[in-house]
Amino acid sequence: MGLESVRVYRNLLKAVKKHIGTEGSKKHFSDYITQEFRNTSSLTDPSVIKQKINLASNYTYILNSVHHHQELLFSYNIAVDRSEEMTRTLRKSAGSVGLQLPEVYRA
Repeated sequence: MGLESVRVYRNLLKAVKKHIGTEGSKKHFSDYITQEFRNTSSLTDPSVIKQKINLASNYTYILNSVHHHQELLFSYNIAVDRSEEMTRTLRKSAGSVGLQLPEVYRA
């Protein structure tokens, strides 16, 4: 149980450091995690320890997954305003046949 909890603890701290940060206003996340793992080490009931380790592992997984999903959205330009891209495409299409865009599309 000891090696597994150390692995989960390290992975959770890495995920928090990578995705949330450790600046002054966000340090309470890592402080809380450290405090909870210290409290868990003093517990004697193996089922409670296992539950807490599973909870920490699941939180690590969801934290990494949410940020991976966000990166995918940005890579597909879903989170970006599409009006500029549409104007650029229209300008390029009009220019390819020797026309100019009407005043409505000019910025």
